[in-house]
Amino acid sequence: MAGASLALAAYLLGSVSFGLLLAKRRGVDLRAVGSGNIGATNVRRALGAEAGRAVMVLDALKGLVPTLAARVALGPGDPWVAVAGVCAVLGHCYPLWHGGRGGKGAATTGGVLLAACPPAGVVMLATYLALKKLTGRASVGSLAGAALGALVTALALGEAPRTWMALALFALIVVRHRANLGRLVRGEEPRSG
Repeated sequence: MAGASLALAAYLLGSVSFGLLLAKRRGVDLRAVGSGNIGATNVRRALGAEAGRAVMVLDALKGLVPTLAARVALGPGDPWVAVAGVCAVLGHCYPLWHGGRGGKGAATTGGVLLAACPPAGVVMLATYLALKKLTGRASVGSLAGAALGALVTALALGEAPRTWMALALFALIVVRHRANLGRLVRGEEPRSG
């Protein structure tokens, strides 16, 4: 029962869109500007770099906090830790509070991995930051970071529930970035700013 409650709490926290809330406080409809996405990259385009960084940190925390809470309460090897991590990212991507129209899940996945397998979280976030800076495209950093995060989790933990979680989150990020992937293949992906 505790595991299911933690997973539900993770989904509900993940469903809070800090990007939409911050933009609304500043009188901006985030879905009507830039890419229309609710994540940190579009917040940066619409409201500036400082707001984008704040949303990225908050989105990462909504993955880290419930996953870490599950890990502390249940133990790192408990399958509910993995379920809570997936639920946090699902909440971000398909939020209850915002009609199921959420973000792409990269920052929240980074937070989940920091709690579930810290080396994988560090690798994911470092890869994201390095490739975003190198290529100018957040999508490249997000996709590569999630792939390397899943790989490091698998190398560190073997066939543990948290490894399957990391692989599932990588797959979800690929699905959420499918339009970006198409633009990258065609050479049409715009710079993230």
